[in-house]
Amino acid sequence: MTQVANVFSNRYEIQRGLARGGMAQVYLARDQLLDRPVAIKVLFPEFARDPSFVERFRREAQAAANLNHPNIVGIYDWGQERGTYFIVMEYVEGRSLRDLIRAQGALPPAQVAEIGAEIAGALAFAHRSGVVHRDVKPGNVLLTAAGRVKVTDFGIARATQNVGEALTQTGAVMGTATYFSPEQAQGLPVDGRSDVYSLGVVLYEMVTGEPPFTGDTPVVVAYKHVREEAPRPSDRVPDVPPDLDRVIVAAMAKDLDSRYQSADDLRDDLVRFGRGRPLSALPVTAAIAEVPTGAAAAGATEAMPAAEAVTAGGPPHDDYFPPPRRRWGTIIASILGLALLAGVIIYLLVGAGDNGDAPTRVAVPNVVGQEFDAAKLILDGEGFEVRRRDETSAEPANVVLRQEPGEGQKLEEGGTVRLFVSEAEVEVPDDLVGQQCLAGIQALQRIGLVGQCQDEDSDEAPGTILRIDPPAGTEVAKGGTVTLVQARQPEIPVPDIADQPAAAAKELLEQSGFRVTTANEASTTIAAGRATRTDPAAGTPLKRGDAVTMFISTGPMRVDVPNTVGMTQEEAQNQLIIRGFNVVVQPMLTTDTQQVGRVISQNPAGGQAEQGSTVTLVVGQLQPTAST
Repeated sequence: MTQVANVFSNRYEIQRGLARGGMAQVYLARDQLLDRPVAIKVLFPEFARDPSFVERFRREAQAAANLNHPNIVGIYDWGQERGTYFIVMEYVEGRSLRDLIRAQGALPPAQVAEIGAEIAGALAFAHRSGVVHRDVKPGNVLLTAAGRVKVTDFGIARATQNVGEALTQTGAVMGTATYFSPEQAQGLPVDGRSDVYSLGVVLYEMVTGEPPFTGDTPVVVAYKHVREEAPRPSDRVPDVPPDLDRVIVAAMAKDLDSRYQSADDLRDDLVRFGRGRPLSALPVTAAIAEVPTGAAAAGATEAMPAAEAVTAGGPPHDDYFPPPRRRWGTIIASILGLALLAGVIIYLLVGAGDNGDAPTRVAVPNVVGQEFDAAKLILDGEGFEVRRRDETSAEPANVVLRQEPGEGQKLEEGGTVRLFVSEAEVEVPDDLVGQQCLAGIQALQRIGLVGQCQDEDSDEAPGTILRIDPPAGTEVAKGGTVTLVQARQPEIPVPDIADQPAAAAKELLEQSGFRVTTANEASTTIAAGRATRTDPAAGTPLKRGDAVTMFISTGPMRVDVPNTVGMTQEEAQNQLIIRGFNVVVQPMLTTDTQQVGRVISQNPAGGQAEQGSTVTLVVGQLQPTAST
């Protein structure tokens, strides 16, 4: 972890690390003046010397600080100190949407609509303020403990009135390839509709549990966003409601005019779907249009790394791209060939203007985030020498972490560009034994390894790492698994939270040490907004940190009331009882023998009613005749 000063601006006291991104470290700190927790993002010193990174950092502070909205993480302060820069922002206690999807997979449609509507509301506010986010993804959406959605990381946001101002060279692409809009993947100008497309991809991932496009490299994924048609969400998950399916397809339309024209329109339809109302803002063409065959694919599609979204106690994450596999198809070769050709053309144009006396100087392109082979090909095409240096990193193997000189700086032809590359193998640390297993897992994540805990009886404190397999000092392939043998954790019975207010019930479960997710269900015995049960059930012994689902009552379910007039009393009662109604029978004297024992009328006579409510049946009873 990067070491930083204990106090920034004589005000913000660093307490512990929260997350690590591609260009900054995020810490939990205490604002000593206002006595409140804050998150502070500190730019890595090596980037603080690069004007383009500093400009991006300043842009994030400026863009987000002007966005005062309940669904946007607030920015409180920013400054420069001790050779680097920092941003002070709202501390959000919760977890990211990415973590929720990884834990639960596909989410319920109602929850998707609710979360999506709040994200859309945040983006709509940003767009009205003249800011396009350009990196909408689950990792940049935080969910507070109270269920509030917070959009964060405006690090590559751009004011719409300054779209001509570029932080990267012409044709470079910033963002995350999995969630690129087609126009973003091609390096074209973007507006709020690009964020709408990215949110459509996020909605797609929420309802299906996976993004619409995946590939071996970011280049392949970006190419698919430009040229391929995604399967409808309902093709992957048949239970997706038709209206929600149409909303997502319209949001992801490749043709700008066929897409929702604003985040406000998308939000309105998500709200209407959530309330069971007809859609009103759906574009006329609600289909994912295929880009014409001649459309240009993205040339430079690397992601500009950003500090990870801040969640309470969350481990560092890195979800920019799936781990690349060493497999190049003709698509990638074609794209890189175009990049090489572009480099040759630039070289010829620059050389043509040279007077023959001074050496030719060429701007260094940005290759951070690319695989080493692809980066070297681009730099070779510009006439540079490439030197490689491997470093330990959580990034996938063979990915360029940083470069010297940086993007835009000029070198003479034949000059050397040093690439710092994520090594393919890493050494198992030697300081894990004696730590808590969770801390060991986080330490392994930071160097690109996967840790798993394994219990063993011991007199040591529960959760303490006793030994590791493979042992310390062993070289392990990036992404490999290390087993952490820990002292057995004690099991805790799940508390009974039935009929408690939802917030209090969740707090009790979390205080007991469980990870809590929530789901809704109808109940005829417990009022809406109160907990009904848990899964696993109350009393089940679990380990601290295990997942527990808490169900919250939405009140009685409304069901159709069958018309039982003309049925026998027994038939009518059976029909109503199996639908969850209580039945009251009122006799009515009659001389009509055809009505004896049969339902003459009922109340309510039809429509819908809450399960558990009462239906009154009027049943014919033979009227006795007077004796002579």
